[in-house]
Amino acid sequence: MDHTEPAPERERRGIQSIEVGGEILKVLASEARPMALRDLVKAANMPSGKIHPYLVSFGKIGLVAQDPVTGHYLLGPMAIQLGLTSLQTLNPIREATPFAEALSEETSHAVALAVWGNLGPVIVRLIDASYPIHTNIRTGTVMSLANTATGRVFSAFLPRQFTEKLLLDDRVRLGPDIAHPLDATVVEEMIKEARARHMSRSINHPTPGIVAFSAPVFDYSGNIALTITIMGPTGTVDTDWDGPVAKALGTCAQAVSKRLGHRGS
Repeated sequence: MDHTEPAPERERRGIQSIEVGGEILKVLASEARPMALRDLVKAANMPSGKIHPYLVSFGKIGLVAQDPVTGHYLLGPMAIQLGLTSLQTLNPIREATPFAEALSEETSHAVALAVWGNLGPVIVRLIDASYPIHTNIRTGTVMSLANTATGRVFSAFLPRQFTEKLLLDDRVRLGPDIAHPLDATVVEEMIKEARARHMSRSINHPTPGIVAFSAPVFDYSGNIALTITIMGPTGTVDTDWDGPVAKALGTCAQAVSKRLGHRGS
C-alpha cells in the first residue's frame, strides 16, 4: 500500500494574455485621471507595441475608453459596471473575516470585528486567542464609545452627529460595565489621538489586565465600515504604538480597506 503524501497541488494553468491585460487595467485603475500612452507604457513597464493591441480590444468591449480630445486612456463603461456590481455584492464582514483570522493566527491574540449598530459599536465576529483570555466581550456585545478602543475609533471617524448623544449617554447606558469611566476631557484627547494615528489603544481599561488596539476599516466611499480590534493580557501584548502587534493590526486594517475599494493610504 502506498503511504506517500499526496503531491502539493500545482499552480493552475491560466491564460497569459489575460494576465498581461489585467496588469494594464490595474495601472489604469490606480490612476485618478486619464493616462497618456507614454505614461501607461512607463507605469506598466511594457513596450507600446505590446500594450496598444490590448487597448484596442479593451476599447471594443468597453473596458477601456479613449478621450477623443487628448487621446488619453481611462477605464470604460464596462469596467465601471463591473466595479459597481462588485460593490453592490460586497459584504464587509465576510470580506474582513479571513483577514481577522489570519491576524489572530499570526499573533496568537484574540481579534474582534465590530460594526455600527443602533446603540453604538457591536461585536459581530470574535476569533478566540490561542490561549485562555478573560474578557466580557462576546458576539453581540455593545461596546462603550468612550471607554473602549473600539468605541473611540468609531467616535474618531464617524460624523459627530452620530456619536455626540451616545457619548453623552455612554455612562448611563454602560455604567455598570465600566467601573471607572474616563473623564470626558481625557476621552476627547484619546479620540483625537485615534484620528491622528488611525488606531486607538486601551491598557488595563475598562478591563484590568487586558490590552487592546483597534483600527478602522474604510470602504470605497472613504467611510468607516467596521473596526478590527486585537486584544490580550497585559504583559503578553506589546503596548508600543510601533510594536509588532500594532503594526500587524494596521497592516491588516489597510488590507481589508483596500479589499473594500478604499483608495486612501
